[in-house]
Amino acid sequence: MSGDKNERGPGRISTRQSDVEARGETFFPGPSDAGLAAFPPKERWDDWADPDSKAWPRRKDRRCMLVPTTCFNCESACGLLAYIDKDTMEIQKFEGNPVHPGSRGRNCAKGPATLNQIRDPDRILHPLRRTGKRGEGQWERISWDEALDLAAARIRQAIQEKRQGEVMYHVGRPGEDGFTERLLAAWGVDGHNSHTNICSSSARAGYQFWMGIDRPSPDHANADVIFLVSAHLETGHYFNPHAQRIVEAKQRGAKVIVLDTRLSNTATHADYWLATQPGSEAAIHLAIANHLVTSGQWNTEFVRRWWNWEEYLVEERPDLEPTFENFERALKELYAEYTFEFAAAESGIDAATLREVADVVAGAGTRFASHNWRSAASGNEGGWQVSRTLFLLNALLGAVATPGGTYPNAWNKFVGKPIRLPRHPEHWNELSWPAEFPLAMNEMSFLLPHLMKERNGTIDTYFTRVYNPVWTNPDGFSWIEMLTDEKKVGLHIAMTPTWNETAYFADLILPMGHASERHDIHSYETSAGQWIGFRQPVLRAARERQGETVTDTRDVNPGEVWEENEFWLELSWRIDPDGSLGIREFVESEKNPGTRLGVDEYYAYIFDHSIPGLPEKAAEENLTPLQYMRRYGSFQVSADVGSPHEGEVPAAELDDVAEDRYGRVYTRAPKPPSNNVAPTGAPDPDADGRRPAGVRVDGNVLRGFPTPSGRLEFWSSTLARWGWRKEAVPMYLPSHVAIPAMAPDEKVLISTFRVPVQIHTRSANSKWLDEIAHTNPLWIHPKDAAADGLETGDPVRIETEIGHYVVKAWVTEGIRPGVVACSHHMGRWKLDDNGQRQLMATVSLDH
Repeated sequence: MSGDKNERGPGRISTRQSDVEARGETFFPGPSDAGLAAFPPKERWDDWADPDSKAWPRRKDRRCMLVPTTCFNCESACGLLAYIDKDTMEIQKFEGNPVHPGSRGRNCAKGPATLNQIRDPDRILHPLRRTGKRGEGQWERISWDEALDLAAARIRQAIQEKRQGEVMYHVGRPGEDGFTERLLAAWGVDGHNSHTNICSSSARAGYQFWMGIDRPSPDHANADVIFLVSAHLETGHYFNPHAQRIVEAKQRGAKVIVLDTRLSNTATHADYWLATQPGSEAAIHLAIANHLVTSGQWNTEFVRRWWNWEEYLVEERPDLEPTFENFERALKELYAEYTFEFAAAESGIDAATLREVADVVAGAGTRFASHNWRSAASGNEGGWQVSRTLFLLNALLGAVATPGGTYPNAWNKFVGKPIRLPRHPEHWNELSWPAEFPLAMNEMSFLLPHLMKERNGTIDTYFTRVYNPVWTNPDGFSWIEMLTDEKKVGLHIAMTPTWNETAYFADLILPMGHASERHDIHSYETSAGQWIGFRQPVLRAARERQGETVTDTRDVNPGEVWEENEFWLELSWRIDPDGSLGIREFVESEKNPGTRLGVDEYYAYIFDHSIPGLPEKAAEENLTPLQYMRRYGSFQVSADVGSPHEGEVPAAELDDVAEDRYGRVYTRAPKPPSNNVAPTGAPDPDADGRRPAGVRVDGNVLRGFPTPSGRLEFWSSTLARWGWRKEAVPMYLPSHVAIPAMAPDEKVLISTFRVPVQIHTRSANSKWLDEIAHTNPLWIHPKDAAADGLETGDPVRIETEIGHYVVKAWVTEGIRPGVVACSHHMGRWKLDDNGQRQLMATVSLDH
């Protein structure tokens, strides 16, 4: 390992643990735990000698500064270290950050490929304004001031004319903890629209109805059994943090069960790979649940204390006295039909295998980590019951917020309270979330063009940010139709670091930074603890280490590339220059009134006031909290959050208490202030306005869960109230592609599975990633290929109800017979010479 010039020849130091520690430096071991350092000690991050690979075979070192940031190529936000040449002040490479609690120094291929992104010769470097018609590809370069003033004037007028519903921001990859949504709220705009309804909303629904929080957080590292439905999370989102913990669990002897139609990366590591008929997963879950209950291998004490079983009996089984013994009887009756034979008929997996898997699950006890995200839940009608029935297994085993179990994700996040929290907007945006979809888990983003038509809607100013609906959404041409109609969309601003299919139909294209060119703060559920990560413009941080003052990220980024934080602050300042709209107060400096809030002050406030333990940790190194985060890029808030639902509500919070018949406790005492503003459930108050404070369990008032009942909701009063009474308990809803629903000549098409080394639509020019994965053949089983006379490499025409495409076949036993699959990422297109040339083909949309 390189380092300095006093050991082992020029620029070389010993990496043995004993030698590193003898020098008084931090030893960072690698995954092999071989007693050799895998990363430079943090004490040398200001000046590190790194071998110059281009000088080979000569041995030449570069003097580098190591500056942390976080990856922006999936939601994990894994830690990165930028190696910055101190002579040229250019980034030479990205490697893992060993102090990051989520990724622990390890990265998948997408992290180091950030270098390809920042060096992309086809990236957008300056603000552009359309000069011809939308989609004609005619652009002129303009200044940031022109772009800001144009957008600010339109938005100001819309707000003054009470047209807040005509301002919309549509985001694909937030990568932040609420910064932009809060600023939009400060505008009085309910216009934060996400991609989530085409992504993960169905899975979120299944979890939300159970625990009042819409995402799970499995503690893979401490699990004895890991049960995964589909591959997306473990080979896409959270690929690296979860993958390394799953492997560690396997090394301890944990069993991995994967239900996936396709032999994904995750399935290749499974002890049991069940290639199910898509949509049949819930039948398997219920067969396992039936087995747990009938064989007496469920955690009856946990169920008695934490399920809303009494409410279920009163509402659905009035013929039974509301006793736990009667609930056990009712539970057995409810799931009696879900035998292993029934599940085998629905899934195509033989009953003996299902029974064996069920016994493995039963043996996990409270160390059962499960997860479903997208795929089976999102791709099937009734798919929301896939995640609801999966979490039923956790709830039966008592494997909820336990070591090796599954947590509500908000309990493993820490979102620091910012300097100001705006009020909620007064105007509900019906184009974003129509009232007739009350049980939708997120905005109905994929319906926007259709809602615009049906409601004769208009959008004055429309921002798309790292969002590409023209290519990503299944009906891209409806988006083209909407975006080319200037009466429907007055001003379309595409905020993007790279060209994409949607940007071609914009009026303004504003170049925004990649992972190493922007500020963000984030906290994600990658383990049983809590941590925060800090994404930062690394060249800005590097210059500040050298004593320079940088107040604008554009001064260090390539071209005129900016960052969203500074952009939104400046735009807000210009929308309300005199404060008459009530916006300016949210972006005005506290330290220097009359001037705009800057990113240093914004993040310094959070790190100083909202992150427990960070000021003390920074003080140990004579650093301010902001300096500490700029130097290390992350901070572990808690290594283990325990079981928050078991916490007792203090007497001070119990004022003028009311309690319903099921033990839900309400209080008039105000909610205690918290510096953690991670989104969580917000159950309704009682009829007299008291807030829910907890739930009585065995005589004690405990925190419980953020659900209407305060317990895990086996029976969802929310679903029942909205007319879904039959579906209010975990149950099986046959998919639209269930075996009986398929015609003899039909196959199930998995059309959008994700390749773990690509980045949706932002990696078409990432040379390293394209070398790994650059084709998207049609996966087809040998039996199906033989019946259709196909061999690997043959062109195949795929026809669906909405169109067709042609792709080459890949004959493989890695997919279930009767199902074919084709990943996305490939098949990208551009309308002119502007675009990523490696994987984007120039096309004409004239027809």
